Amino acid sequence: MASRSYGQYCGVTTAVELLGERWSLLIVRDLLVGPRRYTDLKQGLARIPTNILSTRLKELQEGGVIRRVPLMNCGLVYELTDYGRRLEPIVLALGRWGFEAMGDPGPGDVVTADSLTIALRTAFRPDAAAVMPPTAYDVHVGAVALRADVSREDLRIAQLAPPAPPVGGRPPEGEADVVFAASPGIRHIISGALTPAQAVDEGVVRVVSGDETLLERFAATFHIGGTS
Repeated sequence: MASRSYGQYCGVTTAVELLGERWSLLIVRDLLVGPRRYTDLKQGLARIPTNILSTRLKELQEGGVIRRVPLMNCGLVYELTDYGRRLEPIVLALGRWGFEAMGDPGPGDVVTADSLTIALRTAFRPDAAAVMPPTAYDVHVGAVALRADVSREDLRIAQLAPPAPPVGGRPPEGEADVVFAASPGIRHIISGALTPAQAVDEGVVRVVSGDETLLERFAATFHIGGTS
């Protein structure tokens, strides 16, 4: 458990004591994508000091949120417990809430494979996807490249190589229906502030291959309204 106590007997207090320390919730975010080695977590959270990462992992283990287990051909990895996985809808809801206040990225702000994965899962609309044909999108944001396979109400996201897929990951098969590169301004498409056509015209998105009109389908499938 985190050393700081608020001295209140309340479920919210307990949750904050478990997850409110700096970096804790981002560790949970990355583990929602899949099991991670210590080095994977450090790479994905580049600014976290090693002593803080070790401390947070110990606190989350003691709180029953994560555990350390062996994984074939990968050694020991950290993964969420069943209790920890119940945080998924909470983390996605926080992502939707925070999305409205994001603004433009600051100097040095980066997009990681795990943060983009969770962003797409946050914005995914199963109701919209259910009435559309299955579609595979290859999304490149900076150095990050993901395959988002949408099949009706199901979303599967895999990291593309290079780099190699992370622990527990598997490279996608076949070709995407559309491949596009975007700046962090992709959030303007997800928010609806820009139409896909406007995003292309303004250089926010560049279609590399495939059917450019599928960007309209992407915008309908991945959408968080009410933002600017």
